[in-house]
Amino acid sequence: MLLKPLRFCVMALAAAGLSAGASSAQVSDSNVRAVNAARNWAINQNGGLSVYRPADCMFQTNTGGGACLIETNSQGYTFRFLGGAPGWQQQGLAPNTETVVTVSPDGRTITNVGYNGSPR
Repeated sequence: MLLKPLRFCVMALAAAGLSAGASSAQVSDSNVRAVNAARNWAINQNGGLSVYRPADCMFQTNTGGGACLIETNSQGYTFRFLGGAPGWQQQGLAPNTETVVTVSPDGRTITNVGYNGSPR
């Protein structure tokens, strides 16, 4: 008799844990657009993919930019990331560019370029 309520409690706790994990892992569509907009802006401004690659975190749309996302507020999304020659991170080379860019809250427009130059 006690098995039915116990089984229900276990299933309810498992479902609550799964839904909590899923909600904390979700990234908004505007955040994904913002990562893409910031990354593409930097690629275009720094010579294209044949000469420049942004840090790996700027390709992590599933985390909204991961460590590259430094601020989210009413002004939008601000990213700070390094970049360099293709393969720079994988080969352990030093980056040659630092970029700080803010994207609108809807993730569609670059609203501010705080910095785009040699790493500080």
